[in-house]
Amino acid sequence: MSVSTQPHRWSGSADYIASEDLQRIVNVAIALGRPLLLRGEPGTGKTLLARSIAEGLALPLLTWHVKSTTKAREGCYVYDAVQRLYDSRFQDKDVSDIRQYIKLGPLGQAFSAPDKVVLLIDEVDKADVEFPNDLLHELDAMSFAIAETGDVVTARTRPIVVISSNNEKELPDAFLRRVVFHYIDFPDEALMGRIVDVHFPGLDKALTERAMSLFYQLRAVEGLRKKPSTSELIDWIAALLAHGVDLTTAVGAGEELPFIGTLIKRERDLAIAKDARRPAKKWR
Repeated sequence: MSVSTQPHRWSGSADYIASEDLQRIVNVAIALGRPLLLRGEPGTGKTLLARSIAEGLALPLLTWHVKSTTKAREGCYVYDAVQRLYDSRFQDKDVSDIRQYIKLGPLGQAFSAPDKVVLLIDEVDKADVEFPNDLLHELDAMSFAIAETGDVVTARTRPIVVISSNNEKELPDAFLRRVVFHYIDFPDEALMGRIVDVHFPGLDKALTERAMSLFYQLRAVEGLRKKPSTSELIDWIAALLAHGVDLTTAVGAGEELPFIGTLIKRERDLAIAKDARRPAKKWR
């Protein structure tokens, strides 16, 4: 397999602050021409990363949102046999040319694009367990055949493929051998501060520090099924600002966090979070 010599190097984008480790692994995947498989807890920016790569490298972005019913072939192409049958009934079209009923899917569009693109295969583990295996040849050879016409679609230039996974299913070893893997760690407070600054430039430093302190204390509460994520912190700060809530004076020990519904999304987690706010828990 040839290694790409394209001068594509990504270092983040205006609205996506990436750690150095993430920047390095993205550029390794690009250089090797391998798909980048991403895991990490919800809200760590797996899906947004593909958009940031596309923006940072000024490349088009194609997205394939995988569902439980998605089949691998749909990413390559779809043959609309129903429309062909419908057209044949009314005899107002020449239905002998099957190609007019072939529509390329996201993978097919990425392969047939005249220039390099970024392709996001989002939540690959939502589909059937055989779905990743069914993509092995296509992702390896960057080529597939259309059975109905015999046409072969081959990538003119290897796309940058980003695959996100929520770890809902174990992915097969044969699939894992063909990708570059990275687990996106949850941002530490220093990186989170930079992320908050991107969304709220010029935000009062004391408010930022207090919001992040309470946020990380909440994430540390034991027993939460779903810990609040980065996007939920951003929503929380936006709600605080919209209602003029000053965290430096409005939230004392034992008091419930304002707009906690922007941070906690499960009833049981809400009860645990409220219990953790009681004075005996010594939150400050």
